Amino acid sequence: MLHKQTIFIGSLNSSIVHPREIFREAVKRSAASIICSHNHPSGNPTPSPEDIEVTKRLQEAGYIIGIELIDHVIIGDHQFISLKEKGYM
Repeated sequence: MLHKQTIFIGSLNSSIVHPREIFREAVKRSAASIICSHNHPSGNPTPSPEDIEVTKRLQEAGYIIGIELIDHVIIGDHQFISLKEKGYM
């Protein structure tokens, strides 16, 4: 791991995420790949349709600029879900 960075802090039930903000830090550090993660305050780590859509957008953006999205992990109450393991990427 080269760096850990908090990019967004959302509200109780939403966060606006844009790929350019996510990849800005990776580009600054000449990273070859990234792993994204976020929590669900509800404690249920099941991905929402928005989580799946953002993951696809991040994967596409990373492909274009040559930085691989290795995984997107959602953290809940003492559990997590890997979107890669679930086949969403």
